[in-house]
Amino acid sequence: MSSFDRVLVVDWSANATPKLGADSIWIGSAGAGAVPPQNIPTRRACMDVLRTEIAAACAAGQRMLVAFDIGFGFPRGFAAHLTGRAEALAVWDWLAERIKDDARNANNRFEVAAQINRLFPGTGPFWGRPNGHDLPDLPAKGTAREGHGLAELRDTEALCAGAHPMWKLYTTGSVGSQSLLGQAHLAALRAEFGDALSVWPMERREAPVVLVETYLSLIDPAVKQAQAGYACKDAAQVDLLARAFAKADMVQLMDVSAAPETLREEGWILGAGHAAHLLEVLEPAPLTPPRLRNDCFAMPQGVDWVPVDEALSRLRAALHPLTAEENVAVSQAGGRILSQDLVARRANPPAANSAVDGYGFAQTSLQGGGPYTLPLVAGRAAAGQPFEGAVSHGYTIRILTGAILPEGVDTVVLEEDCASDGARVAFDGPIKPRINTRKAGEDVVAGTSFLPAGRRLTPADLALASALGVGRVKVHRHLRVGVLSTGDELLADPNSDAQPHQIFDANRPMLLEIARKWGHRPVDLGHMPDDPERIAAALDNGARECDVILTSGGASAGDEDHVSHLLREKGNLSSWRIALKPGRPLALALWQGVPVLGLPGNPVAAFVCTLIFGRPALSLMAGCGWQEPQGFLVAAAFAKTKKPGRREYLRARLDAEGRAEVFASEGSGRISGLSWAEGLVELPDGAATIQPGTMVRYVPLSSFGL
Repeated sequence: MSSFDRVLVVDWSANATPKLGADSIWIGSAGAGAVPPQNIPTRRACMDVLRTEIAAACAAGQRMLVAFDIGFGFPRGFAAHLTGRAEALAVWDWLAERIKDDARNANNRFEVAAQINRLFPGTGPFWGRPNGHDLPDLPAKGTAREGHGLAELRDTEALCAGAHPMWKLYTTGSVGSQSLLGQAHLAALRAEFGDALSVWPMERREAPVVLVETYLSLIDPAVKQAQAGYACKDAAQVDLLARAFAKADMVQLMDVSAAPETLREEGWILGAGHAAHLLEVLEPAPLTPPRLRNDCFAMPQGVDWVPVDEALSRLRAALHPLTAEENVAVSQAGGRILSQDLVARRANPPAANSAVDGYGFAQTSLQGGGPYTLPLVAGRAAAGQPFEGAVSHGYTIRILTGAILPEGVDTVVLEEDCASDGARVAFDGPIKPRINTRKAGEDVVAGTSFLPAGRRLTPADLALASALGVGRVKVHRHLRVGVLSTGDELLADPNSDAQPHQIFDANRPMLLEIARKWGHRPVDLGHMPDDPERIAAALDNGARECDVILTSGGASAGDEDHVSHLLREKGNLSSWRIALKPGRPLALALWQGVPVLGLPGNPVAAFVCTLIFGRPALSLMAGCGWQEPQGFLVAAAFAKTKKPGRREYLRARLDAEGRAEVFASEGSGRISGLSWAEGLVELPDGAATIQPGTMVRYVPLSSFGL
């Protein structure tokens, strides 16, 4: 979309002294050679950086857009009255001859503004000054102005909510001070680069480098969401706006209907009136994945009993991720599933540094095999406090762990291996080059993918992403898993008085907690009696609130199996008879487009079916991919003879000798066996005879994510 290879966005500053951090100069970049936001302490240093960038772009044959958050022009009438020409660039040249702005940010902007005010009738138009500045022609408050004859805002500023007037020189929003200083610096830049540089929209000629005015608050909604991932709001603004301009339709942004004379004198804010487009290209509206096909669960005609592996294979083929994506701060992303690969915004480490406390030098300055004595330079290099100068050949410097290697240093000797009198350092040899140092990017290189889509983020992943400058990540929205219990025999409240024919609902709290442990968002759809209308209403509610529904009970073909009847009539039911013990029936259907997994009513069977089929199915629908449990072979501590035809899962745990012992009873009603077990023993589909010592496959519950 963008016609520029590289985009820079500059958050300018009118500080009178060098400053870093919030409310200082920041440069964001996008496109070719993009780097994390740069913080520059002075305007002079900022212009040096821009000169280097512009020269590099020209040498590489690239087109570059450089956007500044200063006003490029003043309201109509100002330029002509000041310079005799109704052109903003004439004001730039006028200011370049009078503005003084030294290498430490000391400047005369208030004096120049007072000089300008004297040339206009009445009082003003500029206003605002620090206490102690005795400038009678520059009022301290805007309300003290009168009769200067100029509008407060330019035409373009009327399209930008919250824009401050160009006449304001002091306190928050002092765009006037920024503009007076900025226009003077940009005039010098124009003179230096000549035809290689043009100013939009005052000059409509093609040039490799185009300077534009912008307004950082155009993308405030995106900045508010992303700010937590940046050093400060300013850093977020320049980075995000640079990325937006790099993706935006520049023909659309530069198609301005204002009169040519207005554009020549007042200029125009690039993006004014197009904030929605910038936000859209910066963060496109999340795409909602398609629903499952109505016939996705249908089994081929004539299929009766389905082996476990075939059932899993068919289920996997029928499903796809169901959740849209969200953009969240890394600090809030623990346990979330990446929807896109993560790419390093900076290297780790970002620069070559010392791995130890010691003394650094150039290895080539050592002659022979040692011992060596090198003179010690004044100062030191520490983490967060880099040495500003260069270390001369044949000299050494005190350096601490994590400190960036100063220019002239490529090797570090451990402090414990050195002797020093404060002026010299002595150590033995021989010394290998680059010992005790870390190369820039030796862990991760900037621009490389370091975590794949589909990964569930761990605490260690958050540390890695933060170290690599990734403040926000795109993740799948939590899969909303509804859980519905049915049956007249069930009581939802464990505190109620149960009759002999009634049992307490064990499945719903179990399934809700399983969904939570798996990182999904459980939705309690409650318990419904064997009433088709009430069950249908609960399923309707689940279709509105959930991405997938788990039901337990009523999934077979009996008179009171209302779930299966309803799903068959209205939900494209496919009842899979799986060759599995426990838990043969598995009802699969769509209710108003939402997948429904009908689990057996028996808690043990419901538990096993949820682990074997629910875990991989829900993981895939959540965007995490098909999750298969990892088991391993151990010796059996039990004996069992198994008939062919069904795969069996026994509740089990490891004894003190590492052998698999199984629960005393295989009865599906023995819920205590679920609490006792720490895993499952999986017995194959065919016949088997197990004796103590026979190797069996043991799958710990932790492998199922529990």
